[in-house]
Amino acid sequence: MVGIPTAAPRYVPDMARLPDADLVVHARMGDEKAIRVLVQRHNRRLFRSARAIVRDDTEAEDIVQATYVHAFTHLNAFRDEAQLSTWLTRIALNEALGRIRRRQRNVGLEEVDMTAESGRGALLQFPTPFSVDDPEAEFSRAEARRLLERAVDRLPDEFRVIFVLRDVEGMSTEEAASYLDIKPATAKTRLHRARKMMRIAIEKQLVGAFSSLFPFDGARCVAMADRVVERLRITR
Repeated sequence: MVGIPTAAPRYVPDMARLPDADLVVHARMGDEKAIRVLVQRHNRRLFRSARAIVRDDTEAEDIVQATYVHAFTHLNAFRDEAQLSTWLTRIALNEALGRIRRRQRNVGLEEVDMTAESGRGALLQFPTPFSVDDPEAEFSRAEARRLLERAVDRLPDEFRVIFVLRDVEGMSTEEAASYLDIKPATAKTRLHRARKMMRIAIEKQLVGAFSSLFPFDGARCVAMADRVVERLRITR
């Protein structure tokens, strides 16, 4: 008796395990699973980068969403030899900087005077270090994160952005400088000033907490993927 041939089961890749390059191939074909994985994979960096410029959670989320919609509707413009994270971050930074420039057309981050006489370089004064017996030293992780976020928000614009890109996101000086269209030497100077402003509050007391700054995960991360997919359905 001859058996009836059956179709081989179709191979469905585990999207979460695929590298960005492979996910981009699927995304170009409109695969929503691939899009969702890419969105959730890059949400935090884009959110942090945008928020470093606009200093507002809601607007930063709006910028991230706009970044994804632009990126996924222009995937043919993405060169596969480049890193997707680099391309997405540039789009997010350009969107954020564009909003700032539209509000303050005469001010650009690359044009801010770095001299002490400008007044922008004045050091922020933080409390003296906590003693071992000081109950304040027992802050919970969440409280410590909020303290760090407030300290970062207080930095002048040009210092805050380089600080977030370098010390929060872990970019190299050259990479951060290229994103901001400034010279590496200028980036180093700004980073030094930013670290000096934050030294007592961060370097001596909260070292290691940078990784939890401005979290963008859980339901918030999934919701961004839902909104991006919905927008893409409308624009197609």
